[in-house]
Amino acid sequence: MAEEEERLLTIPLGKCWDMPRTKRVPGAIKIIKAFVKRHMRATEENVWIDPRVNEHIWSRGIQKPPRRIKVKVIRFEDELVEVSLPE
Repeated sequence: MAEEEERLLTIPLGKCWDMPRTKRVPGAIKIIKAFVKRHMRATEENVWIDPRVNEHIWSRGIQKPPRRIKVKVIRFEDELVEVSLPE
């Protein structure tokens, strides 16, 4: 049985720039969850985003999230998926 699966993913966040200025970062979080859900075959309830990823996205404010973000994704045995920044 596989214990855990680890991947490095680059997530494009360009679609959140089509949203209103005050909804771009919350939209980016939704895009990250949907991307990880699709690529790691997980449910949205099992996707956990590290607070450092959230701080990185919020670093330039609500109106200017990054265009893309590189993350490390780990899926554990109990189907929990953790999204964190690569070290």
